[in-house]
Amino acid sequence: MTSYKDKKVITIGVVHELTGLSERQIRYYEERGLVFPDRSKKGTRKYSFHDVELLMDIANKREEGVQTYEIRQDMKKEEKKRQVREEMLRGQLNAHFNMRK
Repeated sequence: MTSYKDKKVITIGVVHELTGLSERQIRYYEERGLVFPDRSKKGTRKYSFHDVELLMDIANKREEGVQTYEIRQDMKKEEKKRQVREEMLRGQLNAHFNMRK
């Protein structure tokens, strides 16, 4: 079951109100590959609560002077770490229960 935080149901206008970011800034962060909204059939961007939290984090880093390129690189590193942790956990579980991939 998908968490409510991951459901893409929030429009860009509401995200603007929640974050204080302009709609242009939000679209720019999408263009830079920092956030990935879904699109409705009519093309409306839809964001999740997780996306809102991510945008707030991005805005805070930008205020500290961090470039979007650096933010994206950090996001890639974190994703890689998460994947390695998942693989290690899966391997440990498989070894414990004598299972193979």
